[in-house]
Amino acid sequence: MKTILFIEDNIEIRENITEFLELEGFAVLTAENGNEGIDMAKSNIPDLILCDVLMPLVTGYEVLTQLKKHQATSEIPFIFVSASTEKKDIQVGLDMGADGYIRKPFEMEELLLEIGKVIE
Repeated sequence: MKTILFIEDNIEIRENITEFLELEGFAVLTAENGNEGIDMAKSNIPDLILCDVLMPLVTGYEVLTQLKKHQATSEIPFIFVSASTEKKDIQVGLDMGADGYIRKPFEMEELLLEIGKVIE
């Protein structure tokens, strides 16, 4: 069973996506902010990280930057999940080393397709 770490500050989104992913057969770890997400990634080494971009204190960009600095977490596939639709924001995330970028709102099938691209 593949493990996904989902870092999202919005509790409703976090709970809905977590439930969906669990029903699809994934083990899901959740973090409500970037600092917690960094700690969880280091201690659990998930198969994939889904991460919101705009969060208080530590942004998704900062999460990715921090995880890329550590050997144990630097190769974990990373997908940004964000409400930003600006092409420049998407490109920034991809240029930083993210494996994908999904724009909210999205269809669950789109999420599964993107996950499949990076961990199957």
